[in-house]
Amino acid sequence: MSFIKRQFQNPALAICWLALLLIGACSEDYLPKPKGYNRIDLPKRDFVSLNKNLPYNFEHSVHAQIERDSFNLQEKTWTNVHYTDLDARVHLTYKAINGDKALLKTYLDDAMSLTFKHQVKAYGIDEAVVLTPRGYTGFVSELSGEVPTQFQFFVTDSTQHFLRGALYFQTAVKNDSLAPIIEYIKIDMMHLINTLTF
Repeated sequence: MSFIKRQFQNPALAICWLALLLIGACSEDYLPKPKGYNRIDLPKRDFVSLNKNLPYNFEHSVHAQIERDSFNLQEKTWTNVHYTDLDARVHLTYKAINGDKALLKTYLDDAMSLTFKHQVKAYGIDEAVVLTPRGYTGFVSELSGEVPTQFQFFVTDSTQHFLRGALYFQTAVKNDSLAPIIEYIKIDMMHLINTLTF
């Protein structure tokens, strides 16, 4: 007869073994596994001029593709700056003002309302007015929290041209995990703003 069978023939001995096992199992503190994050290797920064037949031009990352926006096919001047490796897009919408101050006010109001509709989910919205090297006026909004767009901007010459941009990710990953990518693209977008010409 094996050792284990002999030990369990006596009920008192079986209870003692069980008690020893339970006491031994509870002696270690449980430590949860630390959270792990994906390694994100960001590409080296390098820029190229847009050079498309559009009413605007700027420098964009060589790691991004410029695509025609497919959301509204009637708008021929809308484009996407698509970071394929980072699964991100910056939607650019262009509108001609043609000296119409009422139209400019409409575009400004629309841009602001599109930013502030995220106020419900945003932890905070940081805003800044920018003046580009060409003398254009812009407005940059950085949104924090679980919002669908973390960076938005618009730039205008106040008389003829209006360009709005918004950063979107095509992923369900939480924004805190995307923080390095968001910061990387923000720098690229500030370069776009500063090199923009109409």
